[in-house]
Amino acid sequence: MDLSAFSDATFWAALLSIIVANILLSGDNAVVIALASRNLPPHQQKQAIFWGSAAAIILRIVLTITAVALLTLPYLKIIGGILLLYIGIQLLADSGGEEDMKAESSIWAAIRTILIADLVMSLDNVLAVAAAAQKGPEETRLLLLIIGLGLSIPLIIFGSAMLLKVMERFPIIITLGAGLLGLLAGGMLVDDPAIKSSIQEALGDAKLAFEVIGVVIVILVGTYLKKKNNHAEAQK
Repeated sequence: MDLSAFSDATFWAALLSIIVANILLSGDNAVVIALASRNLPPHQQKQAIFWGSAAAIILRIVLTITAVALLTLPYLKIIGGILLLYIGIQLLADSGGEEDMKAESSIWAAIRTILIADLVMSLDNVLAVAAAAQKGPEETRLLLLIIGLGLSIPLIIFGSAMLLKVMERFPIIITLGAGLLGLLAGGMLVDDPAIKSSIQEALGDAKLAFEVIGVVIVILVGTYLKKKNNHAEAQK
């Protein structure tokens, strides 16, 4: 690689664009990381946040490289939306806490949840990051992605850690976070190339309606399962 590319103003402008785009798009990821980590002991929360965030960034780099091709595949967003609904429901249903769970399985379960959710949510987000990288010199675009997304790790970690503290004081944040996943799931479902045009012809711009339905499904089903789990625990 020609090192003179690093003295090119477009390189630094593109790098800044990637960092800003990732900060703006990582709020929902921080919510998932915090939700998935909240039932772990404090020292394991830090491990889950760090490794979950780092793995999510690596995953996002891979997704960004293949983003344009991925988003044109029919039914992919439908599958992703259903997965996101499931994750939101499970995170809310488990918010009663399960202190008797084994630590090792819990931390890996948290990281697994973070990765699956980030995979699903990043399908749209990575397009903005990929577009930002295109502003830089052609020979440095992959490097731009790696550096820009890598620098975002501490920002996501900080956001997740802060949300964990807020959730401890205000449990309603857990419900709001799960609802956010439902909103994202509903919007993703209606945007799938396989059904988007048909829905628009039949219902017009129905994205908001699907987002609201997603929120309602996650909160109602998640709350019901949470109460059911709490009742079962109380009967033991």
